[in-house]
Amino acid sequence: MPANHQTAVPADERSIAQPARRHPVIHKLVRSWQLYVFMALPFLYLVIFKYYPMYGAQIAFKDYSVVKGIAGSDWVGWKHFIRFVNSYDFMRILKNTLLLSFYNLAAGFPFPILLALSLNYLREGLYKKGIQMVTYAPHFISIVVMVGIVKELLDPRTGLINKVLQAFGFQAINFLGDASMFKSIYVWSDVWQHVGFNCIIFIAALAGIDPAQHEAAVVDGASKLRRMWHIDLPGIMPIAIILLILNTGQMLDVGFEKVLLLQNPINLTASEVIDTYVYKVGLSASVANYSYSTAIGLFKSIINLILLLIVNKAAQKTNQASLW
Repeated sequence: MPANHQTAVPADERSIAQPARRHPVIHKLVRSWQLYVFMALPFLYLVIFKYYPMYGAQIAFKDYSVVKGIAGSDWVGWKHFIRFVNSYDFMRILKNTLLLSFYNLAAGFPFPILLALSLNYLREGLYKKGIQMVTYAPHFISIVVMVGIVKELLDPRTGLINKVLQAFGFQAINFLGDASMFKSIYVWSDVWQHVGFNCIIFIAALAGIDPAQHEAAVVDGASKLRRMWHIDLPGIMPIAIILLILNTGQMLDVGFEKVLLLQNPINLTASEVIDTYVYKVGLSASVANYSYSTAIGLFKSIINLILLLIVNKAAQKTNQASLW
């Protein structure tokens, strides 16, 4: 028999000798099963609380009845959207929402950056930790308590601010009774509450800047302001652009809790926004109109999406960081 001759092995014996090869996808799943277990919880959260509720968005196009259910309710198309757009309050509510959102973004976005830049140049010690504690603490106060504090400070008879004004010979001011002051009260109390917490991400971004750049700038005689302008700001600009895009995508999401708590019949012309309108007309009315409130919420989401796409495209055109 020739030396290179090999005895043939039956096919069933070869299958026993060599284990079957798994499909590449199954092999990856088995090899990294721990990662998929960790990913399961957030995935289920998204499916249950984010994607599944989208099924109920169709009631914006129906006359929803609890008895008939979503599937059995009558289809009415754009009826509720047209009703909202043609309503007497539409322009006033949309104007109030946009003005309050833009004001809040313009005032609230730069201050966390300025605070982060300032804290970045302070030496570690009791003074720096004290400032951080004072600026971070208001974020953890509930909205109800914060509104109570604001009302106490601005009370026309017993408020601290009016007491100070009267001590200098000025007349007491009914701040919450003046519709023109509502937006400023809302925005600046919001800045006070969240500026410390919002600056954390910028402090983290500043910590990632190469210290060699600052060392070279110090050798060249650059002042702290010039180092902020030429090193720190360019270093955190990608993070700032991403946060700006995300905040723009939530322009109409003012929220109704704080606005509703600061509202009163006198300042209602300036304080009524989309979220409070939905709460009052669609949900807290004598007969809840779920279809109408859903249509307004869907309208708001579409406008937010359009703003997000526009700002993201503008960031791409200027070669800045973008979401995609």
